[in-house]
Amino acid sequence: MGRRTLIVVIAVLGAVPVLSGLLGIVGGPGALPGGEAVNSTVDGEYRFINVFWLAAGLLIWWSLRRPEQRADVTRVILAIASLGAIPRLISVAVTGWPHPVFIGALVLELVVVPLVIWWHVRTIPNSSTASR
Repeated sequence: MGRRTLIVVIAVLGAVPVLSGLLGIVGGPGALPGGEAVNSTVDGEYRFINVFWLAAGLLIWWSLRRPEQRADVTRVILAIASLGAIPRLISVAVTGWPHPVFIGALVLELVVVPLVIWWHVRTIPNSSTASR
């Protein structure tokens, strides 16, 4: 699989935080699959955190406009998203398994995103590596 396919895959992955971030901001926790009413503190915190999730997706898309020059941005954001599996696993240990949509997210974070990072490193050199 080549460079073009990789960029399409990353663009699609970038759509996840953009769309879910917007939904989280506008719809709040009640819009979650399996979501229910929460107090105003949890609601406000959830909407606030989704601004960062939205920004991560937008930065992924931005980084794809100049893949070599912005390769580090792409990799860091993907790595942070992959690390999101850790608090999800803590949540599983504390409260049990979430809605199946979030089990899918956990699989993405633990398996798919690390594979995409590996593919990215092998396919797209960052500007500092390319200039050596």
